[in-house]
Amino acid sequence: MTSSKSEATLEVQDGVAVLTLDAPERYNALTLPMCAEMVEAMEEVDRTADIGALVVRGAGEAFCAGADLATLSSAGKDPLEASAFADLSTLYDTFMRLGRVAVPTLAAVRGPAVGAGMNLMLAADLRIVARDARLISGFLKRGLHPGGGHFTLLDRVAGRELTAAMALFGEELNGEQAVRTGLAWDAVDAERLDDRAMELARRVAKDPELARAAAANFRRETGATPMSWDTALQFERTTQMWSMRRG
Repeated sequence: MTSSKSEATLEVQDGVAVLTLDAPERYNALTLPMCAEMVEAMEEVDRTADIGALVVRGAGEAFCAGADLATLSSAGKDPLEASAFADLSTLYDTFMRLGRVAVPTLAAVRGPAVGAGMNLMLAADLRIVARDARLISGFLKRGLHPGGGHFTLLDRVAGRELTAAMALFGEELNGEQAVRTGLAWDAVDAERLDDRAMELARRVAKDPELARAAAANFRRETGATPMSWDTALQFERTTQMWSMRRG
């Protein structure tokens, strides 16, 4: 079964769905249409009972370079205006939706994952990265307060120290550093990335019904933080909007 869309593709093989961000000319930066297509694909995964795992990847040389600059610039003109608020919500909802897909999820990361791209990566249950991947928070460098629950997502995966280093102090990690710090499970050569991701995904996808039950309880029982992801997303939003209006 294959479903093609203009900026995202969904393919299913051996019970594993592969969602590919397919805008390599802009390093898979997220636009609102792409986000809508990704959410639609995730809805299809949930509706298809014989799918037991989901892999998210980027086409070309990047996982995701963050939110498309035109989208951010448009929202930044007046972040409190209703349509701008709704546009940012569409972006954030994509991360949230990935975090709630019914099956176990895995991000296969090659090249840069920046800002919103890191949020997408962190929303998955597990991360496999290329050795030469570039993981960059990047919000403060752009003059923006982090959005999408970025602090909470980083903290629940790799802890407070790494969150401070990356999100406050601008440290960048490659794939091997990501594994050493607990941000990813495995780092492999870029040409082996997809095969390694599929190897893991096929294991759990053999029993889709069990995979879905296990994924639900895994998320309930792990990753606790002092503030829920939903709350964190709203908590930081006012400050992010202030940062967007300064220009």
